[in-house]
Amino acid sequence: MSSSSAIAAGIRARIISGDLPHGTRLPGVKGLAAEHGVSQQTAAAAYATLAAMGLVRTDRSSGTRVTGTKQSDAHLGTFAPPDLAVAQAWKPTAGGEAREETTLVRQLDGPTPEMKAWGIPAGSAVVERTRIRYVDGHPVQHKLTVLPYTVAAATPEGWEGMPPMMTPAGEDSPKAPTGVRMADWLGWDQAQTESAITAEQMDDAACEALGIPAGSPGFRILATVRDSAGAVLYVTVTSAQLHHRVTLNIIG
Repeated sequence: MSSSSAIAAGIRARIISGDLPHGTRLPGVKGLAAEHGVSQQTAAAAYATLAAMGLVRTDRSSGTRVTGTKQSDAHLGTFAPPDLAVAQAWKPTAGGEAREETTLVRQLDGPTPEMKAWGIPAGSAVVERTRIRYVDGHPVQHKLTVLPYTVAAATPEGWEGMPPMMTPAGEDSPKAPTGVRMADWLGWDQAQTESAITAEQMDDAACEALGIPAGSPGFRILATVRDSAGAVLYVTVTSAQLHHRVTLNIIG
């Protein structure tokens, strides 16, 4: 039996792909419930989730219709901090005590289907890291980083001990020297980053980590980092509720 979040996710996928164009009339709650073998309450919850995301609208005269459109891209420019010593990957908008911690570090025998879709090479061992960011003690961001094992195992020249990217959860990860990119410190051939920013239902792990109901909408920032040959070096997925902001510095 499908959950309301799974039903909503399936409809959303059809909307952004153009399979359900703007203005399409969707089945009533009773029809949707029968289609997925769920209660009418579950079907109504799925529509409520989509309505909260602005993808559908329900009224008595016309029923439930698609108000979202086929997905398009907004090119926001390139982030290029002029001084790495002062660059901040994230910060509280209006002040507050900020901190972050690593909550999961684990090795997988190979990438999941989703990781393969991101470009992580099939058949390679993978390291998965999860970090939670807090403001004034409250979780505000969930960040997943996925790296091939060979990338995660890199160490700075002359380094002894555990590779920095494989520091166990709960321990402080070593940081690059001031003004030096982590990629350069570790010897990675990091050449470019592609970011895709969408507003959609957050996955269950992010919702649980942030202490919010499953299926809640939020920003999803998928960053794919490539080397000079165009191969995927690593991928990050950052999730945050919609009342937060996504900002960029555009230089030049």
